[in-house]
Amino acid sequence: MPASFWSRLLRRVRRALAPAARDRAVGNRGEAAAADLLRARGYRIIARNAVTPRGEADLVAWAPDGRTLVVVEVKTRVRGANARSDATPPEANVTRAKRRRLHAIATHLARSNGWTDRPRRVDVVGVEIDPDGSVRARVTERV
Repeated sequence: MPASFWSRLLRRVRRALAPAARDRAVGNRGEAAAADLLRARGYRIIARNAVTPRGEADLVAWAPDGRTLVVVEVKTRVRGANARSDATPPEANVTRAKRRRLHAIATHLARSNGWTDRPRRVDVVGVEIDPDGSVRARVTERV
């Protein structure tokens, strides 16, 4: 095979992988902003990207009361990327199926750690990143 074939193939692979890496970076930035917001409100973050047999929780925290287990789903949007992302809030992407999965994750974490006597809930944090780089995070709903 000629070298030009391999260089074209490599360019194509890099272009295909670039959006995934960019999306991961945006997601990580959103999770960091959400963790900062929750800490400022008195939450204690105990895990990031907690993987369970039921799925992954972006953040797991103790609520300010020190007793309630909170599984947090973080949804991040970059404003100005396209008209659809500007028209809908980030938290609009949390579907009914995702909510059920998050509750299953919370139940699994409670059972596997012996926290069954404690209350638990699922929160959603919406994070928006403006074109100028500023970040806004808000707890948008408790589900």
